[in-house]
Amino acid sequence: MTRQPLLLLDVDGPLNPFAAPRLRRPDGYRTHELMPTWWAERQTRRAPDGEPKPLRVWLNPAHGPELLALPYELVWATTWMAEANDLIGPNLGLPELPYIPWTELFAEDPDGLHWKTRDVVAWADGRPFVWVDDELGPQDAEWIAANHPGPAHTLHVNPRTGMLAGDFALLREWAAAA
Repeated sequence: MTRQPLLLLDVDGPLNPFAAPRLRRPDGYRTHELMPTWWAERQTRRAPDGEPKPLRVWLNPAHGPELLALPYELVWATTWMAEANDLIGPNLGLPELPYIPWTELFAEDPDGLHWKTRDVVAWADGRPFVWVDDELGPQDAEWIAANHPGPAHTLHVNPRTGMLAGDFALLREWAAAA
């Protein structure tokens, strides 16, 4: 039996268009005030005497059913890690998903790769995958092609818009061809 390809999902950028104009929530999105651990720690370091301010997150509830309808095994590939299951998934109607535990958050790579790239390839362990992220560059795609034995695709999503209909169409097309 052939397993479905993996769809490795970043949250901030693809699902949360954080770079959209500050006062213009994109159509179809809802505002959530969330407090992931990594954000609370960052807020506490910046203002040690103050109360951590929640992170404003925009999520489109239509994305959950759209993602579930794709022929992929969904996986969180985000700094939110396990907390994506508690804070993001329920707002999109997603079940608990596996997540990639990062070796080191935001580590500088000696070859200029995105800090997630090597962990993504190691975690995929040869399985076909599409990695959806807003910080991917051509060097990441090239390194993955040279170091991952299975089919793989990187899908850069504009963090001003989040995932759009064309992104979902591309994902369906890639899965059909993989």
